[in-house]
Amino acid sequence: MIRDLDLIGLVADELFRDPKVHAEAIAVDAEDGKVTLRGTVGSLREKYEAKKAAERVRGVVSVDDKLQVHLMDDQKREDAELRADVLQALMLDVLVPDTIDAKVKHGVVTLTGEAGWQYQRDEAILLACSVAGALDVIDEIELKRPQRPDDLRDLIERAWKRNPALEAKDLHISTSGGRVTIEGTVSSRAEHDEAINAARSAPGVTSVDDQLKVVFEPWER
Repeated sequence: MIRDLDLIGLVADELFRDPKVHAEAIAVDAEDGKVTLRGTVGSLREKYEAKKAAERVRGVVSVDDKLQVHLMDDQKREDAELRADVLQALMLDVLVPDTIDAKVKHGVVTLTGEAGWQYQRDEAILLACSVAGALDVIDEIELKRPQRPDDLRDLIERAWKRNPALEAKDLHISTSGGRVTIEGTVSSRAEHDEAINAARSAPGVTSVDDQLKVVFEPWER
């Protein structure tokens, strides 16, 4: 287990190295591998990127993102104008289906509608986060697949085996309709994300219950 003090330094270094993040205004804390980010950022996209950067660090079990988006006066937008820009961004991206809609209240974007795949929902969220003036994004998109394979477990396990970044021998799957539960242990946050993303991307999966535990091997000094 990496000491909390060492983990704080590693996360701070990763934030500093990321050109999409202004790390000077971000404070990092850690307790038993659980990292908390506090401070202010200039956009919702920067908040998103800061969390992703922290999650990349070996030893991070979870990230509690308490960063606040602080917009300059010239970046603040009327709700109707912000909604129009979000809808245009969604419309222009070929990965996002036209069944996804957006509404805005006090700068908070709520995405609604249906998608057939998790990557479509993820793409819509990322696009909304990237629109200037957005303060937060709430995901209310439902996954509704047109078809469901007979054996989700087999599809997911085969996807895991094809992934060189994932050691899947300690992972277990249970299914109920399109709902999938993933249990077991992985050795890094990156492995965790690979396993969960593979499950979410399998045709027929409507939700994933993430019960994975990240257990790190001790560093050698």
